[in-house]
Amino acid sequence: MTVEPFRNQPIETFGTEEARREMKEALKRVRAEFGRHWGLYLDGAWVDTGERILSLNPSAPSEVVGSTAKATRAEAEAALEAAWRAFRTWKDWPQEDRSRLLLKAAALMKRRRRELEATLVYEIGKNWTEASAEVAEAIDFLEYYARQALKYKYPSVEVVPFPGEDNESFYIPLGAGVVIAPWNFPIAIFTGMIAGPVAVGNTVVAKPAEDTVVIAAKVFEIFHEAGFPPGVVNFLPGEGREVGAYLVEHPQTRFINFTGSLEVGLWIHQAAARLAPGQKWIKRVFLELGGKDAIIVDETADLDAATEGILISAYGFQGQKCSAASRLIVTEKAFEPLMERLLERARKLVVGPAEENPDLGPVASKAQEEKILSYIEIGKGEGQLVLGGKRLEGEGYFIAPTVFTEVPPTAKIAQEEIFGPVLSVIRVRDFGEALEVANNTVYGLTGGVYSRKREHLERARREFHVGNLYFNRKITGALVGVQPFGGFNLSGTDTKAGGPDYLLHFLQMKTVAERF
Repeated sequence: MTVEPFRNQPIETFGTEEARREMKEALKRVRAEFGRHWGLYLDGAWVDTGERILSLNPSAPSEVVGSTAKATRAEAEAALEAAWRAFRTWKDWPQEDRSRLLLKAAALMKRRRRELEATLVYEIGKNWTEASAEVAEAIDFLEYYARQALKYKYPSVEVVPFPGEDNESFYIPLGAGVVIAPWNFPIAIFTGMIAGPVAVGNTVVAKPAEDTVVIAAKVFEIFHEAGFPPGVVNFLPGEGREVGAYLVEHPQTRFINFTGSLEVGLWIHQAAARLAPGQKWIKRVFLELGGKDAIIVDETADLDAATEGILISAYGFQGQKCSAASRLIVTEKAFEPLMERLLERARKLVVGPAEENPDLGPVASKAQEEKILSYIEIGKGEGQLVLGGKRLEGEGYFIAPTVFTEVPPTAKIAQEEIFGPVLSVIRVRDFGEALEVANNTVYGLTGGVYSRKREHLERARREFHVGNLYFNRKITGALVGVQPFGGFNLSGTDTKAGGPDYLLHFLQMKTVAERF
């Protein structure tokens, strides 16, 4: 199989009239289909149930973007059975044929790109560029994993020759697993978590987040059109406490690929470790659990560049990224000039309905709004509120970009993941203290340093303990194939999604020796 070298999909910034016209037309088309319903996708067929999951527009929660059927344990059982039936043959498909299906799905996604972007705008409140970046990442995952999987086709392992024997080692897939995806990247992470294991011969039951079932259903329309065999990919929207927990504990679940909160992730890790009656393997568990990410700015930094990078990292998609900058650690000499620039720029940020393409749209849901506002109240007692700190007018879940200064490093708002547009600023004496503060958290996902001093950058390279570290640029937006993504400590199991080793997590090596 001959394929072109992998290249990342370009991200549309909507700087041209043509691009803006395309997006406006896509928004009209998607709005015209508000209220549409999708079933579950089980064993290659769309299946309805008696209950529904409604997806609301967070910019205007009275609007129903769409709905899906709601799965129960019975459908979860049927989906897992279908996945194991499909595995019997899917595991033996030539790798080129499996990769070809992923490439076809990527091509279909490209054709529907504006529609998918518009769906993200309405369903989860992303502005246009954030939506474009996410759809591009979903396409990248399909394209990248399709190519990476070719590395593991039989025979793929070099072993040392031994006289009188034929020895070989090769990779085989694990079996049927479960994907439980988050709402904040409901097409990119959802697609990538499915595509990786499926690319190398596994089958999957995928449970999307309840807030973003419409975009997930459209991903499965693409899988269906691409021609994935029945049972290879199964779509199971439902409540995490019911179908998610059931599948995590099921003895026939071979692996669990989860992205979400620390609390849920730790429960999954514990539950999966227990041997269920009839279970004959140790389940593999892959967790991506968020962060409390810091940007360090020292006195030698380009403060204008730092200001722009901090704003994008802290407030892009309303701060609802596991990679978002929620802590800003500034050395004493840089503090006043940086904060002057930062607050001046932050005051100009526009918050509004996502379809109007503001700087910040709404937060994801009523529950998110309440959580963020509760942390803001905590913050008023821990630091100095210098910007924002309130809910804005309008039907949607709009929260002003918020900045707290003089925050103690051990404060709750400096330690716990808020997942909203809230930045805690911590003043330190020097770069050494900045690194100590940055590392003083249970997380270790992303981090950044703005400095012109080479000694500081090299010290951070060695000592700043995060999975993804960025110098003199924003700390969000890891590119597939360019910056493999995953974190240390309680940020997860560091699977490095979008990296050259990711697919190995879903394979096991078999060795065969024949004496002549």
